[in-house]
Amino acid sequence: MFRQQVLFLIKTESLLKLSQMKLPQLFIVFLIFIVNPLNAQILEPVKWATSVEKISDTEYDLISTATIDQGWHLYSQNVPDGGPIPTYFTYSEIEYTLIGNTKEPVGETIDDPIFNMRITYFSDKAEFKQRIKISNLELESITAEVEFMVCDDERCLPPDSEILIFILNQSSFENENNSLFGGNNLNQSNILEPVKWSASAQKISENNYNIILNASIEDTWHLYSQHITEGPLPTDFTFLDSDTNYVLEGVTSEPDTEPVFDEVFEVDVKYFSNEAQFVQSVSLLNSDLESITVEIFFMTCNDEKCITGDDVIIIPLKEGLVANAAGSANIDDRSKALSEALNLNITGWDTFKPQDVKQESGFMIFVFGFIGGLIALLTPCVFPMIPLTVSFFTKSAADPKKGLVNSVLYGFFIFLIYVLLSLPFHLLDSLDPEILNNISTNVTLNIIFFIIFLVFAFSFFGYYELTLPASWSNALDSKANKIGGVIGIFFMALTLAIVSFSCTGPILGSLLGSSLTADGGATQLSLGMSGFGLALALPFTLFAMFPKWLNSLPKSGGWLNTVKVVLGFIELALALKFLSNADLVENWGFLKRELFIGLWILIGIGLVLYLFGKIKFPHDGPLQKISKGRMAVGILTLAFVIYLIPGLSNTKAANLELLSGFPPPLFYSYYEKESDCPLGLECYKDLDKGVAAAKAANKPIMIDFTGWACVNCRKMEEQVWSTSDVYKILNEEYIIISLYIDDRRDLEPEEQFDYLKANGKVKTITSIGDKWATLQTINFQNNSQPFYVLVNSDMELLNETTAYTPNVSTYLDWLKSGLENFKNN
Repeated sequence: MFRQQVLFLIKTESLLKLSQMKLPQLFIVFLIFIVNPLNAQILEPVKWATSVEKISDTEYDLISTATIDQGWHLYSQNVPDGGPIPTYFTYSEIEYTLIGNTKEPVGETIDDPIFNMRITYFSDKAEFKQRIKISNLELESITAEVEFMVCDDERCLPPDSEILIFILNQSSFENENNSLFGGNNLNQSNILEPVKWSASAQKISENNYNIILNASIEDTWHLYSQHITEGPLPTDFTFLDSDTNYVLEGVTSEPDTEPVFDEVFEVDVKYFSNEAQFVQSVSLLNSDLESITVEIFFMTCNDEKCITGDDVIIIPLKEGLVANAAGSANIDDRSKALSEALNLNITGWDTFKPQDVKQESGFMIFVFGFIGGLIALLTPCVFPMIPLTVSFFTKSAADPKKGLVNSVLYGFFIFLIYVLLSLPFHLLDSLDPEILNNISTNVTLNIIFFIIFLVFAFSFFGYYELTLPASWSNALDSKANKIGGVIGIFFMALTLAIVSFSCTGPILGSLLGSSLTADGGATQLSLGMSGFGLALALPFTLFAMFPKWLNSLPKSGGWLNTVKVVLGFIELALALKFLSNADLVENWGFLKRELFIGLWILIGIGLVLYLFGKIKFPHDGPLQKISKGRMAVGILTLAFVIYLIPGLSNTKAANLELLSGFPPPLFYSYYEKESDCPLGLECYKDLDKGVAAAKAANKPIMIDFTGWACVNCRKMEEQVWSTSDVYKILNEEYIIISLYIDDRRDLEPEEQFDYLKANGKVKTITSIGDKWATLQTINFQNNSQPFYVLVNSDMELLNETTAYTPNVSTYLDWLKSGLENFKNN
């Protein structure tokens, strides 16, 4: 029970500390989590180490040393209320007592302009000392927790915490982990792996095998059974692609052992020591199947600690592939050779530090979401609800102030509902940082989005209505009436979200599509949904605060349907973008740039004809006269159509810079082009060929990690590379190697292989994009695009890496500096 008591006391203290924060501090924490984008690189600017200084037989100094990266600072324990989150130590005080407070260094005290107060912080290194007196002379270690916040000149990271272990009796711990449950404060050589897995396949008949999984367990450790319902976590096997390539016959067998009472978990459990063998019978559905992959999740404990494990094993059914288990994995020799080829052995990091790729600010996606919310307000599903709902709250309440409060709550719940809708995408992002990028370039999903947008467009045109089941809104409306109070108001807001879906759904779909194709993924989506919800909620609050404003609202009428039809044309244009993404990543070649622009021109002409009353849709009434607003939108649309027309040509005017990233790239054309590279530049799409060309020409290399569906990549090519100075230096001085990370074309069978990642998991490299994405991650610890690297043919860096750089002069200086370094080498 000791381990559980320690964790419980530490976490309870942490929660109490959080609950005592002042409002400004909580706001700072909230702002960091919502606004700080998801970075392609994990930032850990503070690393903690512990040591112990013995004062007497019963007194010790516990020393916590924080090593702080250059440019970052850690805050003092003594920060005034309303400032940043202070450093805070929590000690369990089991079998010892604290003597005085935790001492800290002098640090640097400044007048902070953001918090408007004097604040002390530490740079480079900080040492904290806490004296204790033990009551148990046999006490071997002490567990504590430190909570802290770090900032640099540009950002603050979310508050973090770390478990600290202070070893009083070093000899008892010389081979053990110095953090609870196998924490992350160790060098790789000290990582505990008490269970190692191996596997084999025993052939029973032509299509029947026994899959044998062997666990080798170190002394004093034990592995738990699959059949545990309480206490520790059971061992769990997941057979991938079962029911597709093979079926499982019965259950996975395990050694037969008697349950034993576990003093830690206080239940009877079955566990295995030294070794354990698990067997699963399978029947093949595909006689050509070469291997079976199994994921294993397990918990293993000794008398003092527990750790969890997560392994992947590939079990060969035919000769040539070695069974692969995480931690001690082996892959076949061909895969090893191809994996090693991905490591470019880049040198020069001591001169050119890796550049943090900053994600785009979420402000623009928030603005787009806000604009989308304002547009949704003008639709027939939402606009008539504003005066009705505000009047209901202001008139139904006996106290006008209460009516105002209820209106504000109603608006807040509308905002909250749309933010909550984005939360599942954060789970996807946390499971695998590449998953949202894979979603955005997935051919099937892009085609599904294309079809959905077509359906939305024709719904806006009035040919049918898309609504969620009426039973949902009726049930929620009934709950709102029955429950009343704050919860009732929440159900009213939820009811509005459901009944207005036919108008808001297409707009939200556009927001979802644009967010998933942008850097930042789930965070961008949350910001966009926040903007949408805020715009939708504001009128209900503002009109309740200023009821006379209701008189200035235009009356509902035919203009609301006009807004829907205009949105239908916009949805139709956006649908083509998703079809274009699928066409680009698969290189089908049927929706090239000129056809895409031509279809947009036709859609624009259709919208102009509608706005000028030349065509009608089912819900349109007779048009007596063209209003000023309708005329203005029609003229703007006509101007946009005229702007598009040069895009059909094979001239310099075909580069529509205002639309960079939306149409396919300039070289993806029906016209004969000098090359299939941006702007007619010469480039290589194979790394080895590009390096060989650079050696032969004695030129530096620019590696361009790009993507077919990457909007910012197109912006760089069409707005920065196209300028005369940048184009000249790229064309004359550099060898360009463009690697498309979303190219879904399959590699040749002999070029496909299994790549063993550092965490022990196996990634199967089957497509061109898989290969280049893995190469980027291995060599540059980055998976965002565009991403540019300047090297010579020996893979020596010529400048720091860079990413999206819309400033032409900055990008040109970067290229010139790399060229100069190449010539000076």
